[in-house]
Amino acid sequence: MTPDWSQMAGGGRPRAVVTGGAGFIGSHLVEALLAEGWRVGVVDDLSSGRVSRVPPEVELAAVDVRSPQARDFIRSFRPRAVAHLAAQVSVARSVGDPLLDADVNVGGTIAILLASREAGVRRVVFASSAAVYGAPAYLPLDEGHPSRPLSPYGISKLAGEHYVRVLAEASGVGWVVLRYANVYGPCQDAHGEAGVVAVFADRVVRGDRVLPVHGDGLQTRDFVYAGDVAEATLRAMTLESASGRILNVGTGRGTSVLELAQAIWRAAGREGPVPVEHQAARPGDIRHSRLDVSQAAQALGWQATVELEEGLRRTLRATSRRATS
Repeated sequence: MTPDWSQMAGGGRPRAVVTGGAGFIGSHLVEALLAEGWRVGVVDDLSSGRVSRVPPEVELAAVDVRSPQARDFIRSFRPRAVAHLAAQVSVARSVGDPLLDADVNVGGTIAILLASREAGVRRVVFASSAAVYGAPAYLPLDEGHPSRPLSPYGISKLAGEHYVRVLAEASGVGWVVLRYANVYGPCQDAHGEAGVVAVFADRVVRGDRVLPVHGDGLQTRDFVYAGDVAEATLRAMTLESASGRILNVGTGRGTSVLELAQAIWRAAGREGPVPVEHQAARPGDIRHSRLDVSQAAQALGWQATVELEEGLRRTLRATSRRATS
């Protein structure tokens, strides 16, 4: 995909900054940008990101997004687009320390928006979450669904969306908000508040004979591969048809946790039904969630292309390499 801005005044390679670019989803986006010929800068405090995920040709500012150093880096790098993915992502931590959650997710977003304005950025893409919807009133969840988040994390993401719209429009900066579904893939951490795919992949690679499942395992989620999410985000950074839009990014399909466990068992080449260990259901866990992605298809010309079992195979291979390195 050729960026819309590649032939604009100034010539040379288009520049982008990815906050959180040493993290899980951010590192996939950095790879996608490099593959399209962009010059990339990363702002990441490395609290959860890793230097090893940042390619040598990428300029890394290992600083907090709220810091003056982050602002100075963006101003000096002068990117055409900024993808703001850096965040406090733990729901549990947001419940335990909502002040920190708001400081990082709301304060950090404001800081990046102000820095983008000063640097003359033309497009800011904000990584939001399906957590802004809360308990579904209907499925699939479309962008017009009421936003009633159930956690401080969801609240901070929703507040960030509003700051993006108001501050970007006030300064003439183009903007796009992407509400990610349950993203999985290589580089996802299996520890802390990890996604269920990362937990399952880690257990399978370690040779565990059972997979842990919270509750009855019939709860469903929209699992979308990180490479597909990176492609959607890249398009949101470049396409004029996306400007000023809030868009869901997912597959539009719901998969139960039990179905996921069986799928990763098959992807690992194991036969027979997957053995699971049922654990206590997590308080406040939403029963079912899947996104309506028709608006993203319209605005971005995008849809998820990596089928679940293929994505799981890629994740298992990456997890295995990491475990033996």
